[in-house]
Amino acid sequence: MAKKYGENTLAEDYSSMADKAKSSFNREFWNNEKQCLFDVVDEHGADRSSRSNQIIAVGLDFTMLEKDRQNLVVDFVMAEFLTPYGLRTLTKSDPRYRSIYFGDWKTRSLAYHNGPIWPWLTGPLTKAYLKTKGKARRQLKFAQETFLFPLFNQQVIQSGVGSISELYDADLPYTTGGCISQAWSVAELLRAYVEDTLQFRPPHEKEVLALICVHKLIK
Repeated sequence: MAKKYGENTLAEDYSSMADKAKSSFNREFWNNEKQCLFDVVDEHGADRSSRSNQIIAVGLDFTMLEKDRQNLVVDFVMAEFLTPYGLRTLTKSDPRYRSIYFGDWKTRSLAYHNGPIWPWLTGPLTKAYLKTKGKARRQLKFAQETFLFPLFNQQVIQSGVGSISELYDADLPYTTGGCISQAWSVAELLRAYVEDTLQFRPPHEKEVLALICVHKLIK
């Protein structure tokens, strides 16, 4: 946007910052051993937990990851976390893994981020899958039938009728948990269905992306 409106110095500053962030992210967050992303990096080093929310980094319109690493993350997440109702939040091999969201407040808090399925992550997964695997009819159909339709066809009659719950237990029988109607679960699934699998994209997306591409070429 700065480039479009003649703010060339500002545009170069932002571009430099973006390059620095990309380089730093790839250097610090890439887990060479597992070929995926670390969950957290701070002054104490890298948290080596493997979590499904790394898929968000691939789904970004302007991701920091190169194409080969995007593919590796998608393959890793689908192999480690995918269930019929979305993505588990932690690998089963992790000692903190809890498959059931049940009990008193403390017990549920320990489980919340450590195993149970969050349906809303199906949105970033759908976007990342189609971004890396292609958007031919076969891939679009696979994304609908594998990621979205199990939730649309079954979840909407399980707890809050006509809506999507906050989470699921991580293993069979995938019992629903949390609130029976969660805004981010509903919103991301609908967004993924409309924008990603039906390809009804935001009105000015192509114009914005074209500007970015032109700036990169000039640079």
